[in-house]
Amino acid sequence: MSGYGRAVFPGSFDPFTNGHLDVLLRACKIFSEVRVAVLQNSRKQANLFSIGERMAILREVCAPLANASVDSFSGLLVDYVREVQANVIVRGLRAVSDYEYELQIAHLNRQMYPEAETIFIMAATRWSYVSSTMVKELGSYGADVRKMVPAASARAIEAKFGIRSSP
Repeated sequence: MSGYGRAVFPGSFDPFTNGHLDVLLRACKIFSEVRVAVLQNSRKQANLFSIGERMAILREVCAPLANASVDSFSGLLVDYVREVQANVIVRGLRAVSDYEYELQIAHLNRQMYPEAETIFIMAATRWSYVSSTMVKELGSYGADVRKMVPAASARAIEAKFGIRSSP
């Protein structure tokens, strides 16, 4: 574990995927503390899991990671980053389309809070096709998503959709 300061890894994480986990594990190797911050987005009406459910999943996923913690926030990310005295925002990227969107947000965040840097971490190629949206859709049809999400997310998805996991 290095010690390059406190980082915030924000997202809706609905659900938390193996791509998210890959980015988190790599961020934990770089930063002395990584806060996984679940966005309470009132504009996103199609959440599968409540904030409490997402935080419970994340707490289980983060339990073995000594320098990761779970929190939630609403409002502007930069206000939260300032409040927790972080100096880095970690964003995961899967494809060029993610980069274009994230670049705009990073520039806006830098304008509003220049003390924080945005760091992009590319998800491993094996997770580049996995999105929370796709996992939710597959789960809604009863598909096995256990290879795409951590065990805590898989159990929650199976419970939400009434899926019986096979051995």
